[in-house]
Amino acid sequence: MTDRVFFLFPGQGAQYPGMTLDLLKSSGGERVKRLFSLASEITGKDMVDLLGNSGPDILKRTDISQPAITLANLSSAAYLEEKGIKPSGCAGFSLGEYAALVTSGIITEEDCFFLVTQRGKAMQAAVDRLAAGGAEVPGWPAESSAPGMAAVMGLAPEKVETLIHEWKSESSGTLGEIYAANINSFRQTAVSGTAGALAEAESRFMAAGARRFIRLQVAGPFHSPLMAEAAEEFRPSLDKIHFSDPCIPFYSNVSGKLVSSGEEAKKLALLQIQGAVRWTDEEAAIMAAGGIACLLETGPGKVLQGLWKDTGFPLPCYAAGTAADIDKLAVNNGI
Repeated sequence: MTDRVFFLFPGQGAQYPGMTLDLLKSSGGERVKRLFSLASEITGKDMVDLLGNSGPDILKRTDISQPAITLANLSSAAYLEEKGIKPSGCAGFSLGEYAALVTSGIITEEDCFFLVTQRGKAMQAAVDRLAAGGAEVPGWPAESSAPGMAAVMGLAPEKVETLIHEWKSESSGTLGEIYAANINSFRQTAVSGTAGALAEAESRFMAAGARRFIRLQVAGPFHSPLMAEAAEEFRPSLDKIHFSDPCIPFYSNVSGKLVSSGEEAKKLALLQIQGAVRWTDEEAAIMAAGGIACLLETGPGKVLQGLWKDTGFPLPCYAAGTAADIDKLAVNNGI
């Protein structure tokens, strides 16, 4: 089965204090150690200290979480490789695409850490500008009074997008700054917006039949036009990096489809900052392509396993973000 495994890499929001340190401790090879050294050198931060001694609020910052989660994702992939488990294809959710770019042979590890560091800085700067220009929302806690994202639970993505379109046609209110950002599953869509837009949208979505409206643990309104300045700031860094053609299948958030060339992957990497994540389309394309026996969430958390389960597709998706997860897979599932 080892030649029929598909890697899914998680994105921002999956981070937690101490993540991936067990892989560093348990790894018998040099690749995980090298990843930690490389990430520390390129970011200018001791990643062992950062992951071991930072609380959730620090790790939530996008300039911190982007290299940290990418390190966790790539370390999981390296540890899997130590166990003889290599992917036949890969995809990444939002930031997770950068680990997928490495795994598919499109960019190098060095270039990946450079890109996510610069991407994180550009996006954090955009978030800080938006927050400085915004106003607090009465009745909301201080940490929820900044631009950000929320998950709309219990409404179909088509309904969410239709409602947003209708609200934007209104002549007043703040809802011109709310966007469908992550099409996660048939019953969950993440939206991005300013604090005021999210506050107004919450009451409207609930009135329209949403089951819950949950603020996400991310630093800003990602995958929306509110990140346009971040995309332009990131462009010069992206222009410096060579993108090779993929060696194994790689799927795009922006198109939801298979990427055919390095040139295409590079264009999509820029568009992805302010474009919606078409995750349900990716899942369908992966399933339709066939040739795989299971999927692995290669990095922290269990979000992607839940989203895959929501599809109803028959293939299993297993956790592969810790040494214990990976050791268990190798022993019990013959992967």
